[in-house]
Amino acid sequence: MSKDKISFILHKPQLSENIGACARAIKNFNFKKLVLINPKPIFPNDKILATSVGAKDIIKQSKNYDNLEEAISKIDIVIATSARFRNKNVKHINLHDLKEINFKKKIGFLFGSEASGLSNEEISYANYTLQIPTNPDFKSLNLSHSLIIIAQYVSSIIKLRNTPFKKSKKIKSASKKEIQSMLSLCVKNLDEINFFRPKEKRPKMLENLRNIFYKMDLSVKETRILSGVFASLGKKRWLTKLRVSL
Repeated sequence: MSKDKISFILHKPQLSENIGACARAIKNFNFKKLVLINPKPIFPNDKILATSVGAKDIIKQSKNYDNLEEAISKIDIVIATSARFRNKNVKHINLHDLKEINFKKKIGFLFGSEASGLSNEEISYANYTLQIPTNPDFKSLNLSHSLIIIAQYVSSIIKLRNTPFKKSKKIKSASKKEIQSMLSLCVKNLDEINFFRPKEKRPKMLENLRNIFYKMDLSVKETRILSGVFASLGKKRWLTKLRVSL
């Protein structure tokens, strides 16, 4: 899945600083395509290039159109941003819904002018309207801020989809027989130190011990390690007894 199919479309942007900042935001998240429709300032200009910082290449390769219809003619899915849902004929989505978008198609995120946003007529060209969640009492976002929020979110979606899931090595679970063999070693060592006291409680204590080991879902390797530990403990006690007897 490539980021090259995603365009950020600025409809009638008014401020050079915002255009430059948008270019910078686009490059921040490794997108390529900036599209402008009838920008108010002369494009490009020194202020746009200055505020784009290291994203001059985004400015230079951007496309400039006279009208919206021409700008989106080769876009498969247009997603218009709006601080409020006004056009009832267009499906409204939020950031979370972007996970359902097919980013293998050509996608265009459409942003309105700083002063008035997008009109109902302009939104009617979109497949969806997207609202960024903000303070209900103060919904207005700077143009470049809106763009960078969407760019970051879309970038994370694409990264997740492009990341192959690593198949973990199949771990072989220990059989009942292997666990019972390990358990027998454990019980033998516990019997030698007279662990099960009083004797009448031995059956219940053994039951609890079995429950512990069976619940652990031990692998073959883990069972062998524990068997080795229990065998080693028994051997150590035998050597200690041998030294004492000598």
